[in-house]
Parts: sequence; C-alpha cells; structure tokens
Amino acid sequence: MNSTSTYLKQRLSLREPLQQSLDILASLADELELQKDVSLPSELQKVKALYPTCTDFEREFPSLAFSIATGVGKTRLMGAFIAYLYLQKGIRNFFVLAPNLTIYNKLIEDFGNPAFHKYVFAGISEFVHNKPVIITGDNYAQQGALFGDQEIRINIFNISKFNSETRGNNKGGESLAPRIKRLSEYLGQSYWSYLSGLDNLVILMDEAHRYHADSSAKAINELKPVLGLELTATPIDEKGKPFKNVVYEYSLAQALTDGKYVKNPSIARRKNFDHKGIDEKQLEIIKLEDAISVHQDTKTELEAYSLNEGVKSVKPFILVVCKDTTHAREIFELLNSDDFFDGKYTGKVLQIDSTTKKDGGIEEQFLTLESPDNEIEIVIHVNMLKEGWDVTNLYTIVPLRAANADILVEQTIGRGLRLPFEGKRTGVEKLDKLTVIAHENFDAIISAAKNPNSILNKVNFVEIPEEDLLTKTEVVSSKPVTEVRFELEQAKVNQLTDLHRKQALQNNLDAKRAIINVLPDFNSIPGVAKVADLNNEEVKQRVLRKIHENLNQGQTNIFAAQIFAEAETTYNAMVTEYQNNIIEIPRMVLTQSDAEISFADFGLDTKEFTYQALDQEIIRMGLKDNLVDVVAAQSSGHYGDPIELIISELLNYSDIDYDENSELLRKLAAEAYEALKANLTEVNKINNVVFQFKRAIAEKIYKQMKQNYTVSQPDYIAPNVLSFTKIESWNFSALINAGTRDYREIIKPINLIPKFVYRGFEKAGHLEYKFDSKTEQDLAYVLENDKDVLKWLRPAPNQFRIYWDNNSKKYEPDFVVETADHIFLLETKMSSQLEDRDVLAKRQAAEKYCGYATEYALIHGKKPWKYVIIPHNHVMRTTGFNFLTAQFS
Repeated sequence: MNSTSTYLKQRLSLREPLQQSLDILASLADELELQKDVSLPSELQKVKALYPTCTDFEREFPSLAFSIATGVGKTRLMGAFIAYLYLQKGIRNFFVLAPNLTIYNKLIEDFGNPAFHKYVFAGISEFVHNKPVIITGDNYAQQGALFGDQEIRINIFNISKFNSETRGNNKGGESLAPRIKRLSEYLGQSYWSYLSGLDNLVILMDEAHRYHADSSAKAINELKPVLGLELTATPIDEKGKPFKNVVYEYSLAQALTDGKYVKNPSIARRKNFDHKGIDEKQLEIIKLEDAISVHQDTKTELEAYSLNEGVKSVKPFILVVCKDTTHAREIFELLNSDDFFDGKYTGKVLQIDSTTKKDGGIEEQFLTLESPDNEIEIVIHVNMLKEGWDVTNLYTIVPLRAANADILVEQTIGRGLRLPFEGKRTGVEKLDKLTVIAHENFDAIISAAKNPNSILNKVNFVEIPEEDLLTKTEVVSSKPVTEVRFELEQAKVNQLTDLHRKQALQNNLDAKRAIINVLPDFNSIPGVAKVADLNNEEVKQRVLRKIHENLNQGQTNIFAAQIFAEAETTYNAMVTEYQNNIIEIPRMVLTQSDAEISFADFGLDTKEFTYQALDQEIIRMGLKDNLVDVVAAQSSGHYGDPIELIISELLNYSDIDYDENSELLRKLAAEAYEALKANLTEVNKINNVVFQFKRAIAEKIYKQMKQNYTVSQPDYIAPNVLSFTKIESWNFSALINAGTRDYREIIKPINLIPKFVYRGFEKAGHLEYKFDSKTEQDLAYVLENDKDVLKWLRPAPNQFRIYWDNNSKKYEPDFVVETADHIFLLETKMSSQLEDRDVLAKRQAAEKYCGYATEYALIHGKKPWKYVIIPHNHVMRTTGFNFLTAQFS
C-alpha cells in the first residue's frame, strides 16, 4: 500500500480493522474519478470488481459503506479518511453528518480541539500548522470571509439540524427559503449553493443507518459530493434491508470472536432466583442490590489492577435505565435514601433526563463520568440507549424499563462495550466484562444471544448477492371451481369482436356471478336447510330481490336490467351448478365452556418444610464465551410479608382463584410459615428462607391442594348450525416457472413434495393444492380415483371454526370427503402420534363437530358426518377409500 496510508496507520495507531478500511479507501480512491457528474454504473463496476458486496451506491453519487462494530473506533477512522484524502488527493472540503446532538457535540471536539484527548488528528504534522477549520450547523452563516486556498474545511451538522435547515418555512403567510439556502453576505451566495458547487466535497456519515430515510437521502443527494463514506455498526436501513454499498465489514461478533477491542458482554441474575410472584417494585430493588454487588466487585478489581500495573485509575459506574422521568425520580430518591445500603450512595447518584439536565452541575457531572475525581457511581436515565454515548467506564447496566430480549441484546449491550485501558482488553476477566442485570429476562436473553442472527453471532450482515441462484416464489390463489370456470368464461368473452354478442354473453356471465355471490348469504333464512332448498319459489324471489338491490347500488351498471333478466332465467341452473361443485359444510362456531375447579379444606402436611437459608450469590454468564462466575450478593432490606409471598406464588397456578379460595390459601400459607420457622436453625432468617424457596414451598402446597380438588371438564357448547357455507379460497406460495406438478406424479426425494403446487384434479373443490407430506399426496390420489368418492377438498385455513385447548387454538382438518351416504372429516397422522394429547384433543373437537353436523343433517334429510384419523403407514395409492374408513372409523 502507498506511503501515505502507511504513515497514517502509524501516526494514528489504527487498529487492524481500521487499517484494512483505510487500505480499501486508498485502493478505491485511485480507481474512482472523484468528480461530479460521473457515470454511476461505470464507477459502480470499478468498486464491484474489487469488492463484490457493493452492488449499488444507493445514492446519486459514489458512496461506500464501512460496517464496523461499536467500540472499535469509527470516529478515528473518519479522521484517517479525511487525512488520507487531503494528503493523497488534495481534497480539502468535507461534510460530516452526526445522528444526534450528543455525537454532534462530540465530533466538534474530536475534529476541532487539539487539546482534547480524543483529537483524531493528533500526531499528523501536516495538521499542526494547517489546523482544519470546523464549520458547524450553528456558525455556518458567519463563514466565508476568511476562506483560503489551502485550509481544510470540515462541516459538521447534526442530522435534525441539517434536515430543518434544508426545509423552507412559512412566516406571516409568506413562504421563506430554507435558512441555509438564503443569500450569505460573506459568500455572495447561499451556503447551500457554495457547498453543492464545490468540486471536491466529500461527505462522511456517522451511524449511516440513520440517513436512508427519504428526506435525509434527498437532501444529501442535493449536496452533490464527489464521494460518500458511510460508517455504521449495523448496515441495515429503516426497512430492515441490508446496505448494498458495503465494502468492508468488521462486526461485533467478529470482535468478540477475536477477543479484541470490546468488553465481553454477560448477563447476570441471582442464583436460585425465580421472578414469578415478585411484584415489580420488589424486583427492582433486588436488581439494584445485585447491580451494587457486581459494581463493588468490579470496583475492587479495577483498584487492584491500577495499583499492580501502574496504570490510570478507572472508576466504574452503573447505568440504570428507567421507564419515564417519574420512574427515574422514584429510583433516584430510593438510591439516595438511608434505606438503601445505609445511605452509602447518597450524593453519588446522577439523574440525567429532560427534567434535570438544565440543573446546575448536572451536565458537567455527566460529561466527566470518566474522570476519577467524579464521585458519581450510578447514572439514572430514561433512554440512554442510543449511539454516541461512548464512555469507557460503564461496567454494569440495570434495565428497569420493559424490553424484550432482542432489544436488550441489540441495544443495551452496545452502550457499555468500550474498554478503558487504551481500548484494549486487560486479560483480567472481570475488567474485560460488561454485566447486564436482567433477572426476569435471563433465559430469554441467553436464548436471544445464541440466535445465529444475533449481533453477537452474526459475523456478516451483508452477503454477496446470488440472485440468479435464488429460488423465486409467487403467491398463488386457488379459488373454488365455480370461480375458476367464471374466469375461463370471462377470458373467452374478452376475445370476441362481435360487440352485440360480446355484451350479451357478458350480461349472462355477470348474472351468474351475481347469483353465486349471494347464495351463501341465504343459509340462515327459514326454509333453507340445504342448497336444494334455494330452488323453492319463495326463496328464489328473495334471492332475486337481493340481486336486484345489489345491481342498483352505488354507480348503477347501465346493463343492470339485462343482467337481472339473465339472472331470472339462469337462476335454477346456477343453484344446481353451485350444489354440484361444493360440499355442503354446515356453518357453525364450535367452542368449549370454561372448566370449573373447586378446592376442599384440609390440613397441610408440613413434614417436608425443612428448608435452611442459602448464601446469596449472583451468577454471570458470558453471552459469547459461556464462561460462568459468581459474585456474592448483598441485601439492603425487607422482602415483604412472607405469608403474602407464599400466597402470591400460589396464585401463579392458573387453576387457583384467589376470590374463591382466599381463606384456604391464607390458612395453608400460615401453616407452611410456622412449620418452616419451627425447623430453622437460625430463626431470624425465616424471611430469607421464604423468599429463596417460595416457589418450592408453593409447589408442595399446590400438590396437596390438587389431592383435594375436583374439576369439571369443559364441554363443547351446542352451536347455532346453519345449513351450508361458501367454499373458501386457498392462498399459498409457489415456485415461479417450475412450481406446478400433476398430482399423480411421484416426487423424489419426498422432502420436495411441500415445495410444489399440484394440479389435475376433477373431483376436488379447488383446482390446485399443496401437500405437507407424501401421505397427504397419496391420500389425494386415492380420493381423486376412488369411485366411491363423489367430491372432496382440502379446506382452507378459515373454512372451519372448530376451537380446542380451552378455545386457544383452531382445528384445521386435512380433508373433507363426500360419498353417496356420508361426509367425512379426514386427518392423517404419524402412527406413533395417534395417542398424543393434542391429537386426542383435536379428535374430541372434530367428533363433536361431526356430531352436531349429523344431528342437523338427520333432521333435514342430509348426509351424516364422520371423523376419521388414518395412520400414515396405511395410506397407499392402491388402497380403497371405504377400506380405510372402515378400519379407522
């Protein structure tokens, strides 16, 4: 690589990922024209030839994205980029976008204050006497008079300021141009015109995922830079799509795997801890206590390391994230009170949010958190989970606001990953570790952290596209047979050139559609117990009146009279067609009644209530390395009334109702408490014992309660049964071009069967189906070819409303089959699953449905219903349908 790149790597002490990024910029800067109005396709090909992950600049100018993990040094890399482009290519104009006010202020210091310890140009001699001029979103209007030919100009704008400054406004009814686009007395033109007219402007976007919104992207394009450099830790846009212009990626997962640059994140909770039955306030106190335990342990280790190694002293602090400012104030008062560790942290707690940040000294304390002289050890904030807060001495995080596991992993962890000792790991496990206290979310976070798509594991967000190798799919709608026939008939009408005949046939087709569309609406009127009853003259006239009403609603069809006349003529034939192409599935909603449980009074057997207090410990597990360590836990006070704790734990059992059993619960909890107390060697630890073992205590009580209760099994409520319902359409995905097969075809290997859509049916209610297994395809073959089967269909997911498992789930049968004397609900199952609880519960629901359907059918002269489960190993293409149903009815 060229000497300039080597020089900057040495002077800026760039880490390896930053060195690689600088090398990439250097190689591409030699390839690209770095001019306005270039051919983007041509420039893109140059980049893609070297870095295939870049498939689209996604802007109206060449723009390159560098995906680099939080904590590795993106700001320092931006400084290296600017220095290289100035020293090697003579570019002197730069525009830096910051995603928020925090980063905006930080970047002004980073780029403009040589005395600042994080000054990005430190060590570059060429910038000592030619210090870059920093132009900000606050002072740009005064710039221009002193611009020289050799100075480096770095414009730094906060994105919200940038967006507001590029939008116009209205004042006193007069439309005003955006401030940045107004004439500047210093420049003789607007600052916007000056910037967009520069022939060597380069734009750098910090946290670039923030600038893919339409308004930001449009304004950025209007600047017309010669090059864009985007930096982010998560190259995913607002719609969840990966960036297409990434040329380099060093993810958090890679940094953790390398064991460099960032702390090792871990999650912690109290040993033997179960949060169920603990109210929110009590859980908060426990989490805060445990955070203090971890904090004190870390603080001690840091002090020892500083003395042993002769390095700077690092004072750790805790971040407590609250729900809102009211909650933050409550936590602030608790931590500052004498009740919390005897007032040890009074005066060492900082609440920084919209209600306090203007208070005297608050902002200064917040900005100097890394200083050993700063006495703050706990910071309370409502939402500090954002980019730009890059302190290095945050070691413990306590999320008290509701958040799912993915958010805790994706956002919370990122705020504390930076390392304090020159950005390097010490080799001392506790000093290289970030701890998140999340008792109630421990298991969920561990699971989320193991997800291959977690930021802790996903080494690559961006992959080389292989679109020509990808399988493309489309949505296929499989409509009932009658609707498909109408579509075919419509296609023929559309081809006619004789306008008179074409209109006549169109009126006839519209009439048939009008009839079929309304017939299902008449399944509940008196005198309609089956489809054939729609031919009764009185019913026919009601249906025709409805058709007439529909034809004359809204914007009337000019051929409404002719269509209605066609409907009168063709009505009976359409009813027959409708009847021939559906199975008369009765419409009903089948639901279960509530189960009722009652507990009898009894005396508690207390011989097993012999628990002793355990030492309290906090267990931490590394989310990446899985290493486990233990920290002694301290207690600040009261756990709550022990009898109430036992009762609360008992109420976690869904079949215990407090209102019905309050006296019994209080009696049993009191008996358990007295037994525990009597068996203790240290009576003063009774509250600890109840708190630690409340779940086990409640379980022992519950087991005895279950021996003294009765339960009424929920039955199905007799439904209101309607005579028939329409056949619903299917919607499923299919492979484009090669996604259909004849149902008779033997598919190998059989795991490909679910991929295809099958056609060729003549007896089915639809012309296309998908199958989940070879068993289902083979059974469809039997149904289609067996002479005893008149009609069959695979019901769409919303065809039936049969509920089970206390009405929490809906049962969807595999097949409905009509023969000369019965209608069947069919299910195919693995032979080993026939006695599974879920299979039996669904069977009960389906048999109830068939019972009610049969009861209705027998009253009205229709076919009875049967439910049959067929084991998979009995379904063969040569098996007769009656043989199958006879065996397993």
